[in-house]
Amino acid sequence: MKNSLKVLRAERDWTQANLANELDVSRQTINAIEKGKFDPSLPLAFKIARLFGLSVEDIFEED
Repeated sequence: MKNSLKVLRAERDWTQANLANELDVSRQTINAIEKGKFDPSLPLAFKIARLFGLSVEDIFEED
């Protein structure tokens, strides 16, 4: 699944570790999501969307 997580994170000058801490997941999870190697669970996708003040569809899109 394509996503704009890396761009959104960079716009806020957050490291992967900062974002992982905010979402209560590992840095490795953030890395895998950004690289498209892992699709987040629906609850995690909603948590990410709320954190950035966007809709899930604004962040994630199907390949």
